[in-house]
Amino acid sequence: MGANMQKLMKQAQKMQADMARLQEELVNMQVEATAGGGMVAVVANGRQDIVSIKINPEVIDPADVEMLEDLVLAAVKEALRLSSELAASEMAKITGGLKMPGF
Repeated sequence: MGANMQKLMKQAQKMQADMARLQEELVNMQVEATAGGGMVAVVANGRQDIVSIKINPEVIDPADVEMLEDLVLAAVKEALRLSSELAASEMAKITGGLKMPGF
């Protein structure tokens, strides 16, 4: 019984180390989402931080600020969704599909 417990503890420690490493790696992994046919592009990293927002000048219309706001919001939401999926996918590689809090 003791050997099984030691094996389980080693597996848990390895998984914990792998998860910590992944948290650091997710900073460098990026996803991009666009809206308005590419007029607005948002890049997020694997930790759901928005890294950049690019807006094509053609979509800037002072008479229709709401449209630009909607495009930015849509692209940000999609980038965060993709980032979350990326993190979950990478975590599943470590946990074998076990649900982990925060992922």
